Amino acid sequence: MKLFDLDGTLLDSNGLWREIDVQFLAKRGIPWTPEYNEGVIHAIFPIAAQFTRDFCHLEETPEEIMAEWLEMAREGYARTLKVKDGVMDYLDQCLQTGERMALFTSAEPSLCHAALSDRGFDRYLTDVVFAQHLGMEKRSPAAFREAARKLGVRPEEITFYDDSPVACRGAKGAGFTVIGVYDGCFAEYEAEMRSFCDGYIRSFRDLV
Repeated sequence: MKLFDLDGTLLDSNGLWREIDVQFLAKRGIPWTPEYNEGVIHAIFPIAAQFTRDFCHLEETPEEIMAEWLEMAREGYARTLKVKDGVMDYLDQCLQTGERMALFTSAEPSLCHAALSDRGFDRYLTDVVFAQHLGMEKRSPAAFREAARKLGVRPEEITFYDDSPVACRGAKGAGFTVIGVYDGCFAEYEAEMRSFCDGYIRSFRDLV
């Protein structure tokens, strides 16, 4: 089975989230920092919102923070974000060979559904597992084991594709075959990812 991440793997969306973070913080007179980024970049939406509230000492509730983020991101996910190079050709190839394909994502569910339906991903993917619904982050091998259970597939039968080094380590710890995917957001981790992933690609064109 082929299991894909969404943000930064199939969809070129990591840059949008950097812009949202910068704008959200600037509106409150707070500079964006690498320390802040590290706290939110791997987190599911509710945990990222709570971290932001605590880290920035905000009065808004996590629910209000998430609502603002959703409003800022909705247009991008529904229309303007681009699919990464080679993705559709690779999905077509997997479909033609009868591969089962699914998604395991930390993306907020409504944004994910908008992205999938607008770009035609729905015809390739049999299932979508949301880390947010599991209540676990993708840094945890337990999250990947639970995703496999929900999909009815043994971990060793899954090949997982993700741009995040943290998520790739989580999947590797759960017994998945892991393919690291290049994204500029994590470019500095390329050598590290090559050291422990089962494979690493600069583009899905590498697999077509």
